[in-house]
Amino acid sequence: MGHVELPGTRISGPVGAAEAPRQWHPQAPNRTAAPQQVWRAPAVRRERADRPQAKKRRSRRLPLIVLTDLAGLGIPAWAVLHTGAQPRPLLTAALAALAWTAVRAARGRYADLLPGAPGRAPYHPWGDWLVLVGVLAVLVAVTGSSHDPATAVAALVPGPVVAVLAAAAGRWGAARRGRAVRRVLVVGEAAGLDRAVGLLNSRTARGYTAVAVIPVGPAVPDCEAPVPGRLAPQPADDDVSTVLGGAFAHDADLVLVAPGPQLDEDRLRRLSWGLHDGGVALCVLSELSGVAARRVRPVPAAGLTLLHVAPPLRRGPQTALKALVDRTGAALGLLVLAPLFLAVALAVRLTSPGPVFHRQIRHGRHNRPFTMWKFRTMVADAESRRDQLSSANESEGPMFKMRRDPRVTRVGHALRRTSVDELPQLINVLRGDMSLVGPRPPLPEEVSRYDERELRRLAVKPGLTGLWQVSGRSDLSWQETVALDLWYVDNWSVATDVGLLARTVRAVTDGRGAY
Repeated sequence: MGHVELPGTRISGPVGAAEAPRQWHPQAPNRTAAPQQVWRAPAVRRERADRPQAKKRRSRRLPLIVLTDLAGLGIPAWAVLHTGAQPRPLLTAALAALAWTAVRAARGRYADLLPGAPGRAPYHPWGDWLVLVGVLAVLVAVTGSSHDPATAVAALVPGPVVAVLAAAAGRWGAARRGRAVRRVLVVGEAAGLDRAVGLLNSRTARGYTAVAVIPVGPAVPDCEAPVPGRLAPQPADDDVSTVLGGAFAHDADLVLVAPGPQLDEDRLRRLSWGLHDGGVALCVLSELSGVAARRVRPVPAAGLTLLHVAPPLRRGPQTALKALVDRTGAALGLLVLAPLFLAVALAVRLTSPGPVFHRQIRHGRHNRPFTMWKFRTMVADAESRRDQLSSANESEGPMFKMRRDPRVTRVGHALRRTSVDELPQLINVLRGDMSLVGPRPPLPEEVSRYDERELRRLAVKPGLTGLWQVSGRSDLSWQETVALDLWYVDNWSVATDVGLLARTVRAVTDGRGAY
């Protein structure tokens, strides 16, 4: 039997189809006792003014997005074709714009995608553009058009550029208005609730926040989220009413279900029917944590939904491309940054006695030691004074972190804040010991304390930058650092590396967590 506590009142009790408290009778029928009976979702409805804000925004944004795609390709295409003296520029541009929106629609770009879904990646318009070029090339070949191919392709280029800029502007505007976060009601047994809420409300969560929970069974969850209702251990008639009531009371636009023994397949199916009929989205928590969505492919088989998980990239064209980008980028970086290197070297040498560079043994891929280069930011005898500061360590893991380390020089503080002290590691990248992007390279004493899970960080080359640096650096806990590194180890791609390099610029600019 479902149970809802109405916020702001003293009313508490079982909730019926109309969201009003009613008395429970022991003779109330159980759906599982009469499977032959046709089941209908409880008629719980919300007034139009109380519907989730996200649905109203979608209805207004979709025409604007489509119009932006039409104009973003059609107007520049007409200008290029007209300037190039191509036949029927207006008609051709209009047909190309319609084909562009048709391709985008067919590839699901106008669908209501959840935050973080693969389709929201900023580079997807270029994939749509390649499909458009192929489609139009076939049409040109069939119709025998006399358009110049180079001019025609140039006319189509502004389309994906405008789409990328519009998507970036939309994400920026949504973040500014606080609309990028989806409000989640979590349903499940106590252990699953605590895990889901802890992850959704952590600093590394993106796009979701848990606003309330509905436990299944008598156990009390440890999380501090509001509990607007509770589901009985066994399926009951008003499971859907309880969940919908909790979602409406806390303005949740997504229900996340953590499956367990008390939330079996049939109960989950019936709950999904009622939630969808009530206008609330449903998401099911998977035990596959730390796996990027692009590696997971659902496959139907024998009435089951199988999740095929692709293995991490360890060899192939992308690894070869990564190695090429690493060596080329490191060589160009050393060449371009040579004047900066000279200025920093003079500043380090003139303000503190000791060498310009600090060389340190670190462990790289497959636990192989190598010598890592950095600009010296501490006093010359910093290593010998570390044991004296062990009691001031602010990290709960094997790393040593101290916000106000007395060993850091005045110039060293500036170098650390801007991450300029890390730039000599381009030498390590050029030698092949490191990569431009990867996990943080650990010290030997840190590796000696690693467990099996933490040792997996060494499955790839360490990086000059990575998820650790763009997500808070030293402000992160040890477990958060390990989780980010393990996600990268299993889910890296060249596109991911490019995105992390772009985010590194912002992380270095604001300097958060750099000490």
